Amino acid sequence: MQRQVYDCTPGCPVESTLQVIAGKWKSVILYHLFTAGTCRFSILQKRLPGCSRRMLARQLQELVQDGVIAKRVYPVVPPKTEYWITPFGQTLKPVIMAMETWGRQYNSVNGKPRQ
Repeated sequence: MQRQVYDCTPGCPVESTLQVIAGKWKSVILYHLFTAGTCRFSILQKRLPGCSRRMLARQLQELVQDGVIAKRVYPVVPPKTEYWITPFGQTLKPVIMAMETWGRQYNSVNGKPRQ
């Protein structure tokens, strides 16, 4: 799968950030991993009911490839897979938490339900 390349000046730091967290579910996945810690695939699937199993697996795979999260698969039946934020991924915490703060403010101004 080819990723979206944003037309920005070479080396644009905003473009670099978007390359990692762009996608409907990546920021939400990161938010849940930051707030809950290590999560199994099934837990993430329950927390993102609008995200298909295939899309969740793809978004997680891309985050692993980018070194933002890590994955451990346990050799049991059925397979048990856990995901957590890497030390490099921890550097995104202020970005994701700022998104949460802004989203809460937006929701309160626009009458959206609190979560």
